[in-house]
Amino acid sequence: MKTYFEESSNVKLDFISKNENKLIDTINIIVNALKNENKLLICGNGGSAADAQHFAAEIVGRYKLERKGYPAIALSTDTSILTAIGNDYGFEKIFERQVEALGKDGDILIGISTSGNSENVINAVNLAKNNGIYTIGLLGKDGGKINNLVNLSLVVPSNNTPRVQECHLTIYHVICEEVEKKLMG
Repeated sequence: MKTYFEESSNVKLDFISKNENKLIDTINIIVNALKNENKLLICGNGGSAADAQHFAAEIVGRYKLERKGYPAIALSTDTSILTAIGNDYGFEKIFERQVEALGKDGDILIGISTSGNSENVINAVNLAKNNGIYTIGLLGKDGGKINNLVNLSLVVPSNNTPRVQECHLTIYHVICEEVEKKLMG
């Protein structure tokens, strides 16, 4: 049992030793977007869809501090939209179409993918970049295709999907805590 916890800790420590400055940049970019009344659009599949929802909930509700809600939308939550777009256009378009409808210049799209190769996240990133939306990848393994497409990537250097997801949780919790602190002064 202890091995799982050691693996998780080691992945997190490896990530932060390689990405601390990128994480700080991510926090500052999100803070600036929210100060300018822009929103976060967050997407992912499977466990990453759950992470997108969790991340958005912490931004809209609160993380630790009593404050006003900040705008964030998990693009994996509306089953009617997902099934309509999936049926009419294909599963690979479910996030792209929502970014087209909901995103505007100055917003941020956060694509979460443990492989970095999710086609529907790739399509959303491409559309976002063409529409003035800043793109951040929360990725695993070597970052996959998304790593080279986004404006800023946070890559968890592990091939072990559960350990990547555990690190992603820590990353977005750190982002939420720091964003609250900075926005609340």
